[in-house]
Amino acid sequence: MTPAPPNTGFLARRDLDKLRQQLVTQGYRCIGPQLRDGAIVYDELQSVAELPVGIHIRQAPGSYQASETDSPRAFAWANGPQSLKPLLFAPRETLWQVEHGADGTLRFMPAPPQAQPTAVIGVRSCDLAALALQDRHFLAPDCDDPYYRARRDALLLVAVNCTHPADTCFCASTGDGPVADSGYDLLLDELDDGFLVRAGSPAGEQLFASLPVSTATDAQHEAAACAARAAAEQQQRRLPPGNLYPRMLERHDHPRWQDVAGRCLACGNCTSVCPSCFCYREQEHTTLAGDVSGHQREWDSCFSAGHSYIHNLTIHADTRSRYRQWLLHKLGSWHEQYGRSGCVGCGRCIAWCPTGIDLTAEITALLEEDS
Repeated sequence: MTPAPPNTGFLARRDLDKLRQQLVTQGYRCIGPQLRDGAIVYDELQSVAELPVGIHIRQAPGSYQASETDSPRAFAWANGPQSLKPLLFAPRETLWQVEHGADGTLRFMPAPPQAQPTAVIGVRSCDLAALALQDRHFLAPDCDDPYYRARRDALLLVAVNCTHPADTCFCASTGDGPVADSGYDLLLDELDDGFLVRAGSPAGEQLFASLPVSTATDAQHEAAACAARAAAEQQQRRLPPGNLYPRMLERHDHPRWQDVAGRCLACGNCTSVCPSCFCYREQEHTTLAGDVSGHQREWDSCFSAGHSYIHNLTIHADTRSRYRQWLLHKLGSWHEQYGRSGCVGCGRCIAWCPTGIDLTAEITALLEEDS
């Protein structure tokens, strides 16, 4: 029998909306997963009835399909195209504005960061791992980003352990799932009749104390533990462990790079859905009248031509070099920057690639001579 984690309670399924109500009472805007246009996305949650109850998601390379089942569960799926990233690192935001006066003067105006307290229900362990990487980048002691900081400080996370990984998932091989071990305020394990609940922060403890939880049984703990083990064992894709940079660099001119370039559209979908990618560009956006200009930061991708443009030179001028740059950075040089790989095994880049390019297959083919 699996030992029960300390300070764990059981929340009946009929009481799940009381969790949402408590969050609203405490002043949080409540965000949760919902089915929109055939995909599970995060949106403002007015009732737990809006959760994707009974929804099953099938993911494969270049494929994402939703179907309905008679399951009472609201979190029996792996992930959607969104992670926590858009809630913290905004896809586009104004950093400052410039106003052109009638007398020809320019007035520079700051755009101070603003953030509404936000609680997210349904966060997965892979996204918590990616959030930790984003934190290391945007909240570095010598480069603390005030816009990211404001949103991060206003965020409360209700995580749900994953029991239904997609065929594209490989978080078990990266050590980032399917069970969350840190980074959450409140953690849920979903069972058919309700949820095991435990707190992971002072804010989570306060929230836990406000819920109508009962004592969880040993059988409920064992059911949650079995589901977690099964979720890890179901995953067939793998990522080799450790820093792959030296081995990849030895294959800098390997023909596999050209092979994948022939299939890659350089569309940037993989970097958009990646929960840890953080490249951006800054540019000016003016009004039609030309009297106000906003200096904006917006997401960029190492697959775009402008990303490596420096002084009339595009360093990564072709798709082969762009894909190679992405993989070398993600699986290699991140170890030097952040002490680990930049991949958390969520599999989004595989499912949302229009041509179905599989990162795990590419790295396996590239390094197969070592096996």
